[in-house]
Amino acid sequence: MAAIAVYPGSFDPLTLGHLDIAARAAKMFDEVHILVVHNPGKTPRFSLEQRVSLIQEAIKGLRLRAGSKIVVATLPTGLLVDYSHRVGASALVKGVRTNVDLDYELPMARVNRDLADVETIFIPADPSFGHISSSLVKQVAALGGDVSKYVPAAVAQALKNS
Repeated sequence: MAAIAVYPGSFDPLTLGHLDIAARAAKMFDEVHILVVHNPGKTPRFSLEQRVSLIQEAIKGLRLRAGSKIVVATLPTGLLVDYSHRVGASALVKGVRTNVDLDYELPMARVNRDLADVETIFIPADPSFGHISSSLVKQVAALGGDVSKYVPAAVAQALKNS
């Protein structure tokens, strides 16, 4: 039986920090689903379809261990735990940069475990990516700044073109 994890997020846009977490999760699981979810509290810069396309382009360059794979999917509505059950995932993967992220994520992890017996695995951000957030990247890009050292090349180009 394959060990499957779901890595959910808005990924608007995908950053190198997100990509690092996905690659590290793929070392622990046979299959990682990067799940692009709709966050009603945020106004997205890119559509769900654009985000999926950008993520698919970015993961092409990842070197995965033999036998592991990354799947990119969307969840425009519904519960994360329902998607997790549909794909047979036993864990959710969450990247954390600071204790603020952990404080935000921990209650959700407890509810997901209560609702569906799905555990949450917290992966600390690599220090070289810990200061990067999608919100900050969008703000810098909107003001004409160079974000190429924070995001994959396809994302940097998409931000420049939008």
